[in-house]
Amino acid sequence: MASAPIIRAGLQIPDFNRVASEPGDLMGRLAAVATTAEDAGFDSIYVMDHLHQIRGVGPQENWMLEGNTALGALAAVTEKAQLGLMVGGIHYRNPALMAKATTTIDVLSGGRAILGIGAAWNDVESLAYGYEFPPLGVRFEMLEDGLRICRAMFTSGPGTATVDGERHHVKDAYNNPQPLRGNIPILIGGSGEKKTLRMVAQYADASNVFGDVERIKHLMSVIDGHCETVGRDPGEITRTKLATLIVGATHEEAAAAAEPLRGPMGERFEQVVLFGDPDGIAEQCAAHREAGLDGIIVNMPQVGDLEKVELAGKTLSAAMA
Repeated sequence: MASAPIIRAGLQIPDFNRVASEPGDLMGRLAAVATTAEDAGFDSIYVMDHLHQIRGVGPQENWMLEGNTALGALAAVTEKAQLGLMVGGIHYRNPALMAKATTTIDVLSGGRAILGIGAAWNDVESLAYGYEFPPLGVRFEMLEDGLRICRAMFTSGPGTATVDGERHHVKDAYNNPQPLRGNIPILIGGSGEKKTLRMVAQYADASNVFGDVERIKHLMSVIDGHCETVGRDPGEITRTKLATLIVGATHEEAAAAAEPLRGPMGERFEQVVLFGDPDGIAEQCAAHREAGLDGIIVNMPQVGDLEKVELAGKTLSAAMA
C-alpha cells in the first residue's frame, strides 16, 4: 500500500460552465480557480470522469472536459495541490492505460497524483458514447482487477508488471518512468457496504463516501469491520466525504444561496449540502470529524467567484486541520 494521503480539504470542480462564460476563457479561469484554491488551503483538486454533464449538476449539453486531460493542464498551473479524478469509471479505460495516465500526471506534477476510481454508474452516458455498460457484478470484477493492475504498475520499479485477473490482464507491462510519489495513493469512491468498502479495506489508501453524519458513522464502522476481516490497520485509510459547500459572510447569506438547491436535490439536500458562515461550517465539520472523517471534498455552486473559493478554502482547511 501507499502511505495514506493527507486529504483534509479538497475541491471538486464538476461544472465548467460556472468557471467561465466562453470556452476560450476556460483555461485561464480554471487556472485562477485552482491556484486560488491551493493558496487558500485546499490540499487537493478533483474533476469528474464524465463525457457529458450529469443529472443533478446541469443539462447534459453543458461543457464537460475529459478528466485526465484536464488534470494534466492543472498540473502545469498548480504547485502544491494533489490532483485526481472524483472518481474514474473503471469501464472507460483499460486499467493499464489508467495506471499509465495517472503516472504521467504524477510525474508532470512533481508527485501530486491521486488515483480516484470506482465501479461507475452512468449507463445513459456510457451507451451514448459507445461503451458497454456491464452488470454491476461484472464492473466490480473489473474494478478489483484494475486495483491490482494499477498497484502493480505503480510499484514495478524499472521492471515489469504481470497480473492475471478475471476481466483484465497485463503481462510484462512497463510503467517507466515510475511515479515520483513512489506509490500513488488509491482512493475508491462509493458507499456500497459489501463490495466497495471491502475493496477499500483490501486495496485502497483512501475512501470517499456520501451521507449525513449518522450515515457516515455507520459507513466508517463498516470499513473498520472489513479491515478487521482482511487484517488491515484501519488507521492506514484516509476517510473522506463528498459534499456541496456554500459559505457566506453570514449564515443568512449562505442560506439564501443554498435555498435554490433544496427543491432539485430533494432528500439528498440534507445529506450533501453544508452551508453557513465560517463558524457554522466549522461546527458542521466538527460533527463529521467526530463521525470518523479525516477530510471533506466539496464542490461549490460559487466556484466561479474567486473570493468565495478563497473563503471556502480557508474555512474548510482550518475546520478539518
